Amino acid sequence: MRDIDVVVIGAGQAGLSAAYHLRRTGLAPDRDFVVLDHAPRPGGAWQFRWPSLTYGKVHGMHALPGMELTGADGRRPSSEVIGEYFTAYEERFDLRVHRPVEVSAVREGEGGRLLVETSEGTYATRALINATGTWDRPFWPRYQGQETFRGRQLHTVNYPGPEEFAGLRVIVVGGGASGTQHLMEIAEVAAGTTWVTRREPVYREGPFGEMQGRAAVALVEERVRRGLPPQSVVSVTGLPLTDAIRDARERGVLDRNPMFDRITPTGVAWADGRTVDADVILWATGFRAAIDHLAPLRLREPGGGIRVEGTRAVRDERVHLVGYGPSASTIGANRAGRAAVTEIRRLLEREPVATS
Repeated sequence: MRDIDVVVIGAGQAGLSAAYHLRRTGLAPDRDFVVLDHAPRPGGAWQFRWPSLTYGKVHGMHALPGMELTGADGRRPSSEVIGEYFTAYEERFDLRVHRPVEVSAVREGEGGRLLVETSEGTYATRALINATGTWDRPFWPRYQGQETFRGRQLHTVNYPGPEEFAGLRVIVVGGGASGTQHLMEIAEVAAGTTWVTRREPVYREGPFGEMQGRAAVALVEERVRRGLPPQSVVSVTGLPLTDAIRDARERGVLDRNPMFDRITPTGVAWADGRTVDADVILWATGFRAAIDHLAPLRLREPGGGIRVEGTRAVRDERVHLVGYGPSASTIGANRAGRAAVTEIRRLLEREPVATS
């Protein structure tokens, strides 16, 4: 077991931002804090994105604090561009990320410390910054007959790009940014596509400035304050009505169908008797916060989420969640990293007090 002041779990945008601000306040990596990441290399969740998601298609990628991302080729895969950027960032600020390291659980320890149990041993820490994001918890809805489908089912997390769907009949489920991107790509090569969403898509026209962004974040923040599972910021902003989306709507690609009622061996069916045959069902149905390792601390509220004030867990001031709920966007993750470190420095300056 090793004593340390701060453990950061996750080295995506939020985790690297937190590590940067820890260094700026005078804490040293591997002496005062440690960053643990389960991924095989730098890049956060970006390293797992499908090759056809080029950097030019990425919406709202905000630079990490202290180092801009400049001169990137918009035609290159975002996984490569951002992976290289994160690599250079970790090296410039000497963040010494430990990887690949799996965190299995965080428990109450002695003397007011938390025990972070990992594949490289246990850390006894005075504060924890959890920056684990959502990529590791894809959400798969369940529908009657799902296990009988004879075709292929996959989730955004496994999306390989459009080439594998050439000549196939594909149902895309989900009305978010990923769902529409998958659908528009697949429609170029598939024998046929069907788009299904639970709610009517909401398209956003005109500029999306700071005022609109703050309003969207406030809606997500309100849920977190009430102890409900967070929604993504994107879920309350609507889909930007780009030229590509306008074109896809005109061509009938983005012709939305209501959610089907059951899955059959050959496709899907609605209660009114309508059916669609398919070879593939692609679930672009989002993600949930990857926080199961925090379960021993019993931070969840009856509503199912962790109640957070700023970035601090209301039930335990030693635990900060960054990239969670309102700070899930790239710019929000940067701000959350700074805010968490500010509070943690105040905590560290106090005498350690054992918790009951």
